[in-house]
Amino acid sequence: MYILSSQEIKQLAQALQASHEVYGPQVDPQTQQVFFDQLDDVAALNLEAPIPSMPVKEILFPQMERILKYNYDSETQSVEMSKQYFEKPKVLFGLRPCDLSGILALDRFFLGQEFVDDVYLTHRRQCLLISNTCLNPFPQCFCVCTHSGPDADEGFDLDLTKLKDGYLVKVGSEKGQAIADAQQWKPAAAHHLTEQKAVVDHCIDLFPEMATDNKAWISRVMNRITTGFIKSETWEFIGDQCLECGACSFVCPTCSCFNIEDTQTACGECERLRMRDSCSFEGYARMAGDHNPRQPVEDRRNKRFFCKLSYSQSKKYLRPGCVGCGRCQWVCPGDIGLPNVVQYIRREITGGEN
Repeated sequence: MYILSSQEIKQLAQALQASHEVYGPQVDPQTQQVFFDQLDDVAALNLEAPIPSMPVKEILFPQMERILKYNYDSETQSVEMSKQYFEKPKVLFGLRPCDLSGILALDRFFLGQEFVDDVYLTHRRQCLLISNTCLNPFPQCFCVCTHSGPDADEGFDLDLTKLKDGYLVKVGSEKGQAIADAQQWKPAAAHHLTEQKAVVDHCIDLFPEMATDNKAWISRVMNRITTGFIKSETWEFIGDQCLECGACSFVCPTCSCFNIEDTQTACGECERLRMRDSCSFEGYARMAGDHNPRQPVEDRRNKRFFCKLSYSQSKKYLRPGCVGCGRCQWVCPGDIGLPNVVQYIRREITGGEN
């Protein structure tokens, strides 16, 4: 562990820009929205900014990405083909723990199973993850319910916590240690770790007061979803409010569904696009012959929340499918973000009591 000043943190970001694309939280001066985007100037890096409007997975798993170009010559019956995704060293600087947990979930989906996704691997291979402990919860947060905050305990290369006299920097990987050795940072003392623990405990204590938008205590609901003891009327009530827009999937740090589409360009070439998909869409599960086993919207809604909160998913990916960031609650026009769905199911369990 090391102790750095705020100026040294900025210097670190600047030093990494020489060899990497550096991304970090920035506040738009006009809208005051927070975006996690590439830094042209490290002065724009704002480690105290709230959770970004869009999940950081956009950098590693874009909403739409060209992955292939090809050209078929009918006369010679030959195909020229070239891949369109390339490896670039990247630094994700100042990740909130919930977004870091989302990336780890994507790692286990794309890289940790029988088949490895080469497109995701190419984006992820030379990627440094620098996480940033939350000093206080934001109104939509419930990461304490999903074990994904307010601090990170795995998956980072470096982890930052703002203290009174600087930043405590924890090393989490060989890549992180190599950076620390190259920078010759000052080692932290034992009292810095004590102060870091106090910062985290204070943040947790603030949740009842400051995380006012969500009260998503989910452990009992996870048990209920896992065992299937939820009335069909509850899912129908939730489904009736869904507008099938897919916004919840696109802002969720852990949603990994995608579709592949080939399209012809104006110059006659063909390109293959990978686009994120959503189980909200009516055609998501449509099969050959136009059979659709999940045509009723409630059948698609309950599968989404099964994916987020069932024990089988948590066992498979070593954590719940939800990271407690609250973004789905932000964007859902039908008011069925995960926290509200948890409340609906809890009311069913308790017979109408909250």
